[in-house]
Amino acid sequence: MAKISAAEVGKLRKTTGAGMMDCKKALVEAEGDFDQAIEILRKKGQKVAAKRADRDSSEGVVVANINEGNTRGILLSLNCETDFVAKNDTYVELANKIAAVAHNCNSKEEVLASKFDDSMTVEEKLIEQTGVIGEKIEIGGFEAFEAPFVGGYVHGNKIGALTGLSTGSDHAAEVAKSVSMQVASMGASTLSYKDFDAEYVQAETASRIAAIEKDNIERGRLGKNLLNIPLFISRSQLTDEALANAKATYEAELKAEGKPEAIWDRIIPGKLERFVADNTSLDKEQALLDQDFIMDDKQTVAKFVESKGADVVGFKRVSIA
Repeated sequence: MAKISAAEVGKLRKTTGAGMMDCKKALVEAEGDFDQAIEILRKKGQKVAAKRADRDSSEGVVVANINEGNTRGILLSLNCETDFVAKNDTYVELANKIAAVAHNCNSKEEVLASKFDDSMTVEEKLIEQTGVIGEKIEIGGFEAFEAPFVGGYVHGNKIGALTGLSTGSDHAAEVAKSVSMQVASMGASTLSYKDFDAEYVQAETASRIAAIEKDNIERGRLGKNLLNIPLFISRSQLTDEALANAKATYEAELKAEGKPEAIWDRIIPGKLERFVADNTSLDKEQALLDQDFIMDDKQTVAKFVESKGADVVGFKRVSIA
């Protein structure tokens, strides 16, 4: 049996992250050959990975990596099976190392094929660490983004977002971080209601109205107040004709109430503003710039960005499911 020194074991542990006994066992089996010991640990990882391939890897961490010039950023989630592993500092460090390697990649496949170090690819490192940790480990989400200015935010290692701005203005870092916090917190599928597909909005409208009508049947049975059925759900539906009809309705109401026509102009704008707010639920859920700003719900994200002289060109989001 080869005599293995503590220094050799320590070197293998530092390289692989494996436990002391596993490293010593691998070195003994490899008769002191360092590279062979790594290969032994890697094969162990392959066996463990095969056994755990069907396991649910719904825990993990989300990390971000943004270049020094703030022109490119990536987000990735390194998924595992338990929160216990996800909270381990060594695991978080592994995720950050992979993110650094993945900085110039554009897909998960490119990340896996990239060199983690001189001895193995990222994919091989994950297999090795599966054997070391004893849990299924994989890259879950991956997003890359480029813009004149890219900033980001990661909340609790569970949700991350990147925001791209058209220029790197004096307030760029503040705006990018604040908007990334909005994306992380509220989610969104597009920048503006203007980007919605007409068929998508139509289908969403029908679906939401059907859900409310179904709910109202039960509410009526229980004697509860019925929910209002929206006329529209997106500003994209609020054509000039729709707004004109709403205005005409309010004018008729004010006339019936006996309000002097001279003061209508002071009342109707507020009513129209409320009308728009009540009929743009889809925008507030899915269109980033049209959402109420989480740091000041008296303004939209668009108004906040505009007040800082910035312009958002895109965003990305990754979360642990």
